[in-house]
Amino acid sequence: MSTTGASADPLAALGSLPGVAESVESVRKAVDRVYGHRVMRRRSTAVTSEAALRGARGSAALSGADWALEEVRRRSDFGADDQALAVGAALRLTAEAGQLLSIWRQSPLRVLARLHLVAAADEGDAVGRPRQAGEPVDEPLIELELPTADEVTGRLDGLAQLIVAGSSAPALVTAAVVHGELLALRPFVSRNGLVARAAERVVLIGSGLDPKSVCPAEVGHAELGRAAYLAALEGYVSGTPEGMAAWITHCGRAIELGARESTAVCEALQRGAA
Repeated sequence: MSTTGASADPLAALGSLPGVAESVESVRKAVDRVYGHRVMRRRSTAVTSEAALRGARGSAALSGADWALEEVRRRSDFGADDQALAVGAALRLTAEAGQLLSIWRQSPLRVLARLHLVAAADEGDAVGRPRQAGEPVDEPLIELELPTADEVTGRLDGLAQLIVAGSSAPALVTAAVVHGELLALRPFVSRNGLVARAAERVVLIGSGLDPKSVCPAEVGHAELGRAAYLAALEGYVSGTPEGMAAWITHCGRAIELGARESTAVCEALQRGAA
């Protein structure tokens, strides 16, 4: 995303794109339905825990490790193969996201480095820092052209400046831009998709839209499917108003589906079935 142009608040300007305001309102209603459920008044911690598990499962699925929820729930060893490593990384990131809120607004690049360190702790010297010129990127499910290391540095700095400066943009818009920019840049040598979705979670929690983290967008992204996810990402990368709007509304739909999932969890808890 370009941070230049006439608008002093480019994130807020995206809120006026066709369909975005309607998506923002729809997301707010979906989130409010979860928070208004009677189970949230006494068992919100249980809903948060279940949302974290389901969100991690969804994020791992988008990175090629599409495990059944019960398999994720019962496993304790996540070091056996590439899929297990991806699931383990997704679980660690989901747990970590809520611990980084106080740092995010002051130093988003530190948070991103921390997220990569958590996701890829055993992957060598390149962990926890942006990739350097000539370093390969292991992100086989995203086949878009890879920006250069210099472009990554410049655009990450621009993104960080937007976050630190603050914006009047709705949380959905900011979360979608952070998510899309990290997927487009793939700033690390590995686990970029997992980190991008965790960063989206950080924004949604920290913005106050989903402070208890009970509306896992990762669930919705997985439910919508990898093909739709990548098609929407291509719209973001195009930089056109139509493409940006399509990505933002796609992310909005994912949050709505995550909220629906947690509403179902609330209903199950109310019935004593979970």
